[in-house]
Amino acid sequence: MRRPRTRSAIPSSLSPEESHLPSAATPAPRLARPIVATLAALSLALHVVVNLVSPYGVHRDEFLYMAMGRHLQLWRMDFPPLIAIASEMQRSLLGDSLVAIRMVSALAGALLIVLAALLAREMGGGRAAQALAALCVLGAPLFMRTAILFQPVVLDQLWWTVALLALARLANGADRRWWLALGTALGLGLLTKFSIGVIAIAVSVAIVLSPLRRALLTSWPWLAALLALVLGSPSIVGQIRLGFPVMRQMSDLQQAQLSHVTPAAFLGGQAEMLGPAVLLAAAGLAALLAAPWMRAWRVLGWSCLGALTLLLATHGKAYYAGPIYPTLFAAGAVALERATAVAARRPRRWRAVQWAAVGAVLAFGVIVLPVGVPILAPAKMERYARMLGGDRALRTNRGEVELLPQDYADMLGWPEQVAAVARVYRGLSREDRARAVILASNYGEAGAIDFYGPRLGLPPAITAAGTYWFFGPGPLPGEIAITVGFDDGDLKPFFASVTRVATVTHPYAVQEERDQIVHLCRGPFRTLQQVWPSLAGRN
Repeated sequence: MRRPRTRSAIPSSLSPEESHLPSAATPAPRLARPIVATLAALSLALHVVVNLVSPYGVHRDEFLYMAMGRHLQLWRMDFPPLIAIASEMQRSLLGDSLVAIRMVSALAGALLIVLAALLAREMGGGRAAQALAALCVLGAPLFMRTAILFQPVVLDQLWWTVALLALARLANGADRRWWLALGTALGLGLLTKFSIGVIAIAVSVAIVLSPLRRALLTSWPWLAALLALVLGSPSIVGQIRLGFPVMRQMSDLQQAQLSHVTPAAFLGGQAEMLGPAVLLAAAGLAALLAAPWMRAWRVLGWSCLGALTLLLATHGKAYYAGPIYPTLFAAGAVALERATAVAARRPRRWRAVQWAAVGAVLAFGVIVLPVGVPILAPAKMERYARMLGGDRALRTNRGEVELLPQDYADMLGWPEQVAAVARVYRGLSREDRARAVILASNYGEAGAIDFYGPRLGLPPAITAAGTYWFFGPGPLPGEIAITVGFDDGDLKPFFASVTRVATVTHPYAVQEERDQIVHLCRGPFRTLQQVWPSLAGRN
């Protein structure tokens, strides 16, 4: 029979009057189920309702992930395939509404709230700490936005947090099978985003620096590593078979976006994403790294600090650090609860601090709600964003200033583009329609045609941009092509006849899509199949 998890009654770092406080020496407190369940349900309900009434549509990245699902080749994809698998599953079960497309993300966002509370509980936090940690996840615009969009980001946050919870349990003396939970989380993370490598490296170093290094003499950590590699093997095999396209993608990202990210911008972005909760996270990191009573969970502090350091060194975007915050919120909430409990002389003051923290997180969450989830119509959103943060709230990844936050602009204008292409396509003779292809300049345009086009009778789109290049040019040579997103100069080297037939405008679409030209092209100098290999790597 397994022995219960207990240690000495009073650690040497605690004074007698503190001996009643939760610590690694005592079993974890009960989970505050009603509070945590309510907050998680509130998050899920918010995202469902917003997607029912939102004046915005499908995001350009969501088009790509749905297209990846339709072209799923588990062992031959240039991108970790879990997002494509999730797309096919939820569309098959739920359909193509915004609620259906984004259900996986909404559920992952709700789970993050539960995990934050579980982490607080694991570190000895009672109901107040668990509730505050969960509330910080619910009220931060970073987590609102990632849970409202069908993207790998929220799943990445989920797997990092599960891995850190498994690490916390192991540090707290839990069953050694939690090593397998850690391996599972890292493996699913590898199936989701290659950024899982950041926390994998940080956790590995932290384990070596902590008492958990003794476990390296057993088989459990190595079984966990093997499990992670097996689960993530489709991502690795796909890169090998395709010649490691991730290296080219990272190079392009570094040149276009990451090179502009300074350490000051990265650190300042943390406050913008989290609001007043960033102070609680900072307190949590400090407690994990320095507080004597947090010694058992020091491995979490080193893991989070290691991840931050790696992201700073590689010029990561501010939101890349998002996955460490449920853990830091939990540690900060426990530290605040503990301060309240030991303040025998001034308990009211510390309780006031607790309530002030709750009030600040709630107030900030309500104020930035329209920035976190798309509920305001574009014109109102433009005014609101400028009122809140001026150009900062409207700056894109490339440093340009949009009329709306970039994610919102990326959800507008797509149906209008597809409708314009459909009008041109229907204007062709039946014989010409049978020979026509639709060419797009980027994955957003191509994905929109693939999503909205079938109900308008359009064939699938073709583009050499990014992942779409791996889908191929299709069987037709391109004798007649309807194109969207190209200038005349882009097309004349490929076609004998290039005619502008339509212009599509949307005042609030992202700049590159705001004014688009639809061309009708005939007489290709070479077939699509002939030119396709030379187009590899174009964005």
